[in-house]
Amino acid sequence: MFGRGAPQPSRARGGAGGAMKMRLLIALAVAAFAFLSYYAKPGDRNEVTGEVQRVAMEDEREEVQLGLQAAPEMVSQHGGPARDVAGQQTVQTIGWRLLDALEQDLARHNRQHPEDQRSNPYGKAFRFTLLADPRTVNAFALPGGPVFVTKALYDRLPTEGAKAGVIGHEIGHVLARHGNQRMAKQGLYQGLAGAIGVLGGDANSARMAQMVSSVLSMKYGRDQELESDEWGVRLMLMAKYDPRSLITVMEVLKEASGGGAPPEFMSTHPSPENREARIEEAIAKWTPIIYPDGAPELRP
Repeated sequence: MFGRGAPQPSRARGGAGGAMKMRLLIALAVAAFAFLSYYAKPGDRNEVTGEVQRVAMEDEREEVQLGLQAAPEMVSQHGGPARDVAGQQTVQTIGWRLLDALEQDLARHNRQHPEDQRSNPYGKAFRFTLLADPRTVNAFALPGGPVFVTKALYDRLPTEGAKAGVIGHEIGHVLARHGNQRMAKQGLYQGLAGAIGVLGGDANSARMAQMVSSVLSMKYGRDQELESDEWGVRLMLMAKYDPRSLITVMEVLKEASGGGAPPEFMSTHPSPENREARIEEAIAKWTPIIYPDGAPELRP
């Protein structure tokens, strides 16, 4: 076998190297496309905050339509609407009280800053529903306005203020367009995860790609939760609820976790201790802004 019949390792290495270069080029192309698709867009102005955001749907009417389409399935997954008539009325009353207070605050802002007009584009598209689910300690919001609280969480909230804290937090997700932002960001994450999978070319790399995407999504979600906590504080102050009731909600959630895995409401949330500290900061920040002459008596 000496001579022409001998193995030619240099060619084998060359073939493997060529395949690796090709995977690298494809991975770079996939990653570049993902970045361009996300960052090339100029962004869309949030009508409530004035912030320019990268979102999947720039027209708020599309968000409203998406939320309305998804809401029935969400309701079905959690046992339908609760039969607690008084509870349903309470959830709806609190929700609209918070939104009415927001409208008054936006009107005040527009009078003081005519060059920077703000509005709530979702308006009457909001819906507030108490769900029958007796086990899942959760509250959530869909893009465009649907807000839900499960009976399992609702029954653990000791005061109207605590209920307002949960509902205000969920309204914050809608106003800040968090669902819309996450849909846009998820496209970027999926593209980067795909690039990692192409580069590795095996099952382990595919699993690693999924882990990378999951970690990125989790971090982004936690930032949103902290922002929504701040929105909860703001809306509670606007509607004359004591924002410290939101800290009570954190205690309820810690108790519901039973020292083990956190309830679903907290699954992508920062630790309750971190959230409590940030809520205290938000209270100190927004109380003098909303009530420069001193806060009135607030509902507990």
